[in-house]
Amino acid sequence: MYLTKEVKEQLFEKHGKGKNDTGSSEGQIALFTHRINHLTGHLKNNRKDYNTERSLVMLVGKRRSLLDYLKKTEINRYRAIIKELGIRK
Repeated sequence: MYLTKEVKEQLFEKHGKGKNDTGSSEGQIALFTHRINHLTGHLKNNRKDYNTERSLVMLVGKRRSLLDYLKKTEINRYRAIIKELGIRK
């Protein structure tokens, strides 16, 4: 499996406030980005997998709404996470 407990802990420890802080916006954005990258690679090999394509679109929407929330509330945290993950609008 591509997303093990250890990988999640590393993501939350690196981008969140700690390895057990799964609720922070930065941690969730990092997790969504990891999943989006994995699903994008899957769809390159399996073009007709429409269920995965729908899941990917939903994940991108969730990440976008979290980024919009972070942009409205704390612009410095938004800029830091965008720079750290290599996401750009």
